[in-house]
Amino acid sequence: MAPRGRTLLPLAAATVLVASTIFLFAAAGARWRPADTDLPVPPHAFPTAVPAAVTASSYSNATAGKELSFLDENGRPDDPSSASASSSTSGATPAAGVVRCDPRDAVRVFMYDMPPEFHFGLLGWSPPSPDSVWPDVTAASPPPRYPGGLNQQHSVEYWLTLDLLSSSPPCGRHSAVRVSDSRDADLVFVPFFASLSYNRHYRPVPPEKVSRDRVLQEKLVRYLAARPEWRRYGGADHVIVAHHPNSLLHARAVLHPAVFVLSDFGRYPPRVASLEKDVIAPYKHMAKTYANDSAGFDDRPTLLYFRGAIYRKEGGSIRQELYYMLKEEKDVYFSFGSVQDHGASKASQGMHSSKFCLNIAGDTPSSNRLFDAIVTHCVPVIISDDIELPYEDVLDYSKFSIFVRSSDAVKKGYLMRLLSGVSKQQWTKMWDRLKEVDKHFEYQYPSQKDDAVQMIWQALSRKVPSIKLKVHRSNRFSRSNRGK
Repeated sequence: MAPRGRTLLPLAAATVLVASTIFLFAAAGARWRPADTDLPVPPHAFPTAVPAAVTASSYSNATAGKELSFLDENGRPDDPSSASASSSTSGATPAAGVVRCDPRDAVRVFMYDMPPEFHFGLLGWSPPSPDSVWPDVTAASPPPRYPGGLNQQHSVEYWLTLDLLSSSPPCGRHSAVRVSDSRDADLVFVPFFASLSYNRHYRPVPPEKVSRDRVLQEKLVRYLAARPEWRRYGGADHVIVAHHPNSLLHARAVLHPAVFVLSDFGRYPPRVASLEKDVIAPYKHMAKTYANDSAGFDDRPTLLYFRGAIYRKEGGSIRQELYYMLKEEKDVYFSFGSVQDHGASKASQGMHSSKFCLNIAGDTPSSNRLFDAIVTHCVPVIISDDIELPYEDVLDYSKFSIFVRSSDAVKKGYLMRLLSGVSKQQWTKMWDRLKEVDKHFEYQYPSQKDDAVQMIWQALSRKVPSIKLKVHRSNRFSRSNRGK
């Protein structure tokens, strides 16, 4: 057995060594990195270097009492009171010359510089020079305006294109940033105003035998087929907006590998469009938005409101049945006639004075009426068995809507018993939620945090992992066959 003194001597030396090392690090003001702690602490919670004028003791005093904050599932501090959380989420203006944002929060998008005939040329805009493709959105003059009336309800591609034109990497307020090299992009955006092309040019103009809309679709297919970006992944990472149910009618089957941004799947076969690869976007509402809305339960005398056409290619029978059942009911406004016949302002007032608003399937499962109800804070009653809803993977519509099966809705007395049984407290809870979510259905330029434009980009960004999975799986054997 070794003498006891020999055992204690190395231990004492080790203790002195550790203590001196700690002292030297503190005195030198060396950076303490989050990686050294094995704690999930954001790097910006610590300075890149402690200024020479700040001693170890003064730095300790300055940070005393502040606990380190763990990250939540989104990579942000879970303690909103922490210094790091307030600097990253409060929206406070950073110091001059300091950019506080994370480019990883935005999806990177490459947009084709397509000829104006595919986009703003459809609005009557002419480029100032042969080399120009886009209007100058940075100038004092506003961008070309989208036509008014019901054309606006399918104007999604217009707002997304404007948002990309006004965005730039690496940081900013955008949910998407435009990149100049397609190899750096998560998605490739195709700026074809397909809905406007259909609305304005789906009929051939004599003596032409083919409509301008169809000609543009054929040109689009040829354009994309010639692009190396399309051929690289077979179009799987491309985004094409075809929000009007009849838009892109002739090209959709050919372009189906792309991610479509649609209003619903009513006129698309499952092989061409599905929730697995595509995104549902809201209509641009026609009703007036009510900010700071105080019209609660007792201020809405009408129990149930509906205004719309009765004769539809699809869905007309249930509308007729509901009309004959409800027309004699008290506190029910049920009128057949489109919004444009009666005026959007009058329809807005009618919805805003009603507790519930009917949304019945028509020619397709969805309609603009749902989004008019949301922004007027009239609790939607959705009678559409096959409807798909925008960003439903992150938004629970049951918190502010009532869903009724079509087979139940036409049962005598069922709908009135259901709605009459909703208490003031239950209705107010849904009304409060409507006022929280209505911002997600606002299209605007410049886009704002979590408005419709940014919510669509966020929905598209959630498709990126599945796109990459599909691409990587398809590359399994193509790589192994290169040497043959």
